Amino acid sequence: MTEIEWWDYDDAAEMAAAVAGDLQFVIESALDARGGAVIALSGGKTPVPIYAKLARAKLDWKRVTIIPGDDRIVPLGDPLSNATMLGKAFIPAGARVIPLVSDKAADYRAAGRAADARVADLHWPLDLVLLGVGGDGHTASIFPGPDYDEALNGPRERRALGVMPDPLPKEAPVPRVTLSRAAITSAKALTIAVTGQDKRDVIERAIEQGPGSPYPIGRVLAEAELPVDIHWAA
Repeated sequence: MTEIEWWDYDDAAEMAAAVAGDLQFVIESALDARGGAVIALSGGKTPVPIYAKLARAKLDWKRVTIIPGDDRIVPLGDPLSNATMLGKAFIPAGARVIPLVSDKAADYRAAGRAADARVADLHWPLDLVLLGVGGDGHTASIFPGPDYDEALNGPRERRALGVMPDPLPKEAPVPRVTLSRAAITSAKALTIAVTGQDKRDVIERAIEQGPGSPYPIGRVLAEAELPVDIHWAA
């Protein structure tokens, strides 16, 4: 069974400082061990203050490569683009940010194949994956839909794929590219950062349900063989 540790905070600012410190430690360890770090970071609003603090850390950012854990298939510069958000946070510090999606693609599966090829030359397994969790239990862009089984159970060598959530989320009704469960759970460190009691309740139910959970986060965590840190603030 996956070893999961919860870290609780009084508010989101306290959580942001703690998570940024943890991510900095993982990056420093990778830099010391092999001279480089490759990490996947989540989108959304919750991690924005985390990234603001992390980007100020005194790291050799030129040796750090960042990819989104998932992204919407929209052009770079679009407000829905996770790569754009990560670029604004970390490129000024000197990090390399590699988009999963470089152009808007009509065929989301082709976009996924292109993303998989784009990340193939990176160092695997990833040194760190930071995940968020939606109120519906999705994580990265692993959603119920026609590509759900492929995202969860596709070939382990397929690290990224295109997905079409069903139904499409109202806040971003577009197809996605996401890291697969295999890519996420192979990481050397796996961290989750969430806020709100509703999301905590979903995650706790998903963990209890295990591999048969109807929630994507439950299916992902059930496959993880490394310890998982879940940071939570009300």
